[in-house]
Amino acid sequence: MLYLIATPIGDPEEISLKAISVLKKVNTVICESTKETGRLLKYHQISGKKYELLNEHSTKEDLDRIVNLCAEEDIALVSDCGTPGFCDPGSDLVAICRQKDIPVKNCLGASSLMGLISLSGLKLNEFLFKGFLSQDSHLRSSQWKDLTVEMSQFKRPIVIMDTPYRLQRTLSDLENFFPKNIAILALNLATPEELILTGIPNQIKINDLPKKAEFMLLITP
Repeated sequence: MLYLIATPIGDPEEISLKAISVLKKVNTVICESTKETGRLLKYHQISGKKYELLNEHSTKEDLDRIVNLCAEEDIALVSDCGTPGFCDPGSDLVAICRQKDIPVKNCLGASSLMGLISLSGLKLNEFLFKGFLSQDSHLRSSQWKDLTVEMSQFKRPIVIMDTPYRLQRTLSDLENFFPKNIAILALNLATPEELILTGIPNQIKINDLPKKAEFMLLITP
């Protein structure tokens, strides 16, 4: 059986009792990096686990081997933070397990997307989740142009996320493509450094923002 374990996005104590129970029970934990997962397990005094890496560098052979393990024993899947299977390689593992009738269970918990939505104060019946934009400059510019068309046609909010080191680049792109749209920027959710900023892009950029931070961005019509 495969357990999907949502891990904290900031405060290590923001994890469910069920998740702790499963992490204590299983022998193997599938993770993106042993550094982040090891730090979390150490905080909760959980030790003696075998780690299997599943990240952007994993091969098909790695994935097949992990699937076979899931068929043989109870295994926990975690991401570095938040809910696994959401914008990470865990979705491939879940899909194959379901195809092979390997049971998959979810231990719900922290989600940066839901954190942003709830903090926005907006009544959102629908929105477009774009997720991570390409790091390739040409493709990235094309994606931003597509988003302006999407916004013009459907008039619904757009949510974007990206890696921490592309925060400043994302804000510059936002100013270029959506200069007059109100945006909500959530930085370092669930940490002591959490910061929520609202305004048009040039109002957000005048703040003393870090060069690198975990972030999510919501653009309003």
